[in-house]
Amino acid sequence: MANRIDPDECINCAACEPECPNSAISDTGETYVIDPDLCDECAANGGDSQCIAVCPVDAITKAA
Repeated sequence: MANRIDPDECINCAACEPECPNSAISDTGETYVIDPDLCDECAANGGDSQCIAVCPVDAITKAA
């Protein structure tokens, strides 16, 4: 499963993109999105998703 960015909550601050070790986060111009094929929820970090930790508005959630 992959983390998800809620486009209604994302303020396009860019804090998450450089934190992703898999380059799974990209800018669409209006919001950021996570490529589910690249996101492994930071498995190498024990599942502590770096993007969630830095998001100032809690727009990123773990996959259900």
